[in-house]
Amino acid sequence: MRGNVLFVEDEEALRMTVGDRLRKEGYAVESAANGEEGFVKATQLPFDLIILDVMLPKKSGFDVCRDIREAGLITPILMLTARGQTSDKVNGLKIGADDYVTKPFNMQELMARVEALLRRAPIRPAAQAAVSEFGSIHVDLTGTEATRDGKTVNLSAREFQLLRYFIEHRGATLSRDELLKQVWGYSADMYTRTVDVHVASLRQKLEDDPKQPQFIVTVQGLGYKFKA
Repeated sequence: MRGNVLFVEDEEALRMTVGDRLRKEGYAVESAANGEEGFVKATQLPFDLIILDVMLPKKSGFDVCRDIREAGLITPILMLTARGQTSDKVNGLKIGADDYVTKPFNMQELMARVEALLRRAPIRPAAQAAVSEFGSIHVDLTGTEATRDGKTVNLSAREFQLLRYFIEHRGATLSRDELLKQVWGYSADMYTRTVDVHVASLRQKLEDDPKQPQFIVTVQGLGYKFKA
């Protein structure tokens, strides 16, 4: 089995189609037909990935995503949006989603996004420190936890992976394309806005002044650098 997936979608036909495809690809699939049911299952059962539609009855996908993150879960979330509006995508990423696909979508693309989100992180060098501290931030790389002033910082799985990559490449200037390839597993440059949104979210959660960051700084025309 390749992983446990929760698919929250109110359209029964799509639930069945995507669910069947996921199962054929080797995933175990649990489904929910509305936001309330999806939230309950997401917080009570163990999943490796949540595929979450935006337009849901009883509780919107945005609300479900936000509440999942506020509950402290870092399970990767892939959001489905039918509107195709940049504002929806950005909003989803800001509240904790790790990626998005716009409806109608190509099934092969969806499967590729699923695989990218579930891809195992590369084996880290044995000498890599398990804990990193900068400012008032304490990051447990093994336990995938971060605290600020002793209080838990709720990071999405993708935010934590991005932060870890920054920490492991401290002082290096990292291009958006490199981050997209190494953290997201994408080779195309059409999703670089995704990197910017996640960096902005990390700054909001970790920097004293997100508009004048001390740790994750912008290198104009090149990308980002972790200076802690």
